[in-house]
Amino acid sequence: MSRRLLASQLQEVNFDCAAKFIHVVVCRLRYHRLLAATRISNPSCVRAPMNTSVVYALLAAVLFGASTPVAKLLVGDVPPILLAGLLYLGSGVGLSTARLIRDRRWQPSGLAPAEWPWLLGAMFFGGVLGPVALLYGLVHSSGATASLLLNLEAVLTALLAWVAFKENADRRIVLGMLAIVAGGVLLSWPVGEARQDSWLGPLAISAACLCWAIDNNLTRHVSASDALFIAGSKGLVAGAVNTVLALALGMTLPGVATLIPAMTLGLLGYGVSLVLFVLALRGLGAARSGAYFSTAPFIGAAVALLFLGESASTSPSFWAAAALMGLGVWLHLTEQHGHQHRHDELQHAHSHRHDAHHQHPHDAGWAGEEPHSHPHRHLPITHSHRHFPDIHHRHEH
Repeated sequence: MSRRLLASQLQEVNFDCAAKFIHVVVCRLRYHRLLAATRISNPSCVRAPMNTSVVYALLAAVLFGASTPVAKLLVGDVPPILLAGLLYLGSGVGLSTARLIRDRRWQPSGLAPAEWPWLLGAMFFGGVLGPVALLYGLVHSSGATASLLLNLEAVLTALLAWVAFKENADRRIVLGMLAIVAGGVLLSWPVGEARQDSWLGPLAISAACLCWAIDNNLTRHVSASDALFIAGSKGLVAGAVNTVLALALGMTLPGVATLIPAMTLGLLGYGVSLVLFVLALRGLGAARSGAYFSTAPFIGAAVALLFLGESASTSPSFWAAAALMGLGVWLHLTEQHGHQHRHDELQHAHSHRHDAHHQHPHDAGWAGEEPHSHPHRHLPITHSHRHFPDIHHRHEH
């Protein structure tokens, strides 16, 4: 997912983490790839969409992680909370404009009345509480430590997905989660003559990760909707909240020379990243997408070590934690899950192509455009293939 926070004595410590703090907040969106219920004569036909979802997740992580050094170079001395608002606004305004251009006019969101509470809850936890908690944590943590602690988001997302939403818990995913947790404990353990508040930073960052984990799992309930709308609306709400809060605290907007690059960075590094993450969620589920995306903090940690002058060479615990987290991410990335399973009859609407899972009739008015979206019905079927817990694969194990 800056250093130079609200306190004067932390002059160079917090600026890079400011980008990193939003890079993670933007990081959370929700879920499916929609492999449906039709007989599959060739299981390999399912692998391409799933591999595409993995690519989406990794590209989202790369954009998110790479945004940290770019923010350091572009935005100058902008306080992190104001920087958060500008990056979010850039994401929201840019994605909303892209949606208008794509549709040639304003289109309804397509959300059912019962789905709005899920999206609003995700905005509150992911766009308001999460950034505030991370902002406080960055004051009391180094950039590299904060970057690696952000891997806890994937763990907490997985725990909520397994416990609350009954996603499948594969052995490799569980072992990877335990490795990431162990790395987080090493990073947050005070060493030497630590100050009394040495736990405050890691605890606040962990709280931010919990907020984003809640965000991820809430958003999965609306993941069939337009990814541009979901990401754009989140950016607008979070950007407005953070910018108003910054102005209320007495901060002033930067000049155009800083404002435009910051908002452009927000669009590319956070908005596009979030759209990609939503696409990944559609095909992988909340827990798996979070695991793939957890590679982003490693990029942030590398930036902090290589470009911000931080040194971890004297801290064996840092490198041990990095190794444990790397092992955990590798276990997540190399998971494969396939078995015989049954699809019950299902009727819903979402954007799809006529792949092996979507073979259904159309009205006479359909001219063959793909992808397209309309209400369609899946018949019951039992088959076996490699899959992830998308909205078509929520079966028991």
